[in-house]
Amino acid sequence: MAGETNLTVLLENMEPVLNPGAYVFCKTTHLNRIPDIDQLLFIFRETEAITIVLEKSIADQWNLEYDYIASWITLNIHSALEAVGLTAAFADALKQENISCNVVAAYFHDHIFVNQNDAVKAIEALKKLSIKK
Repeated sequence: MAGETNLTVLLENMEPVLNPGAYVFCKTTHLNRIPDIDQLLFIFRETEAITIVLEKSIADQWNLEYDYIASWITLNIHSALEAVGLTAAFADALKQENISCNVVAAYFHDHIFVNQNDAVKAIEALKKLSIKK
């Protein structure tokens, strides 16, 4: 089943969901230094290092360094990877509330990481955006 591409439909039906927990972005040079790769939420290889995102409690258990604690919001609509404007729309809504966001577009959904202190305000801004017609 293909994802949705119509921006109006995406915005009206995006259903932002605040996932439980606290998440952190860490870096490593080799994945073999990670005790249990199945505990990672996602991995992204950059030139400088490998970024890993995982629950803060696991990072603490593994003594990984981080400097940003995030909340994870999922837009609960199957958005197509080629959809145009969704990221810009929700990033602008969050910008209006002075909330930074780190976005991951996965196969089925868009995921937004915001500072843990901004999570409730971010959900409110996203819900307000989804009812604008």
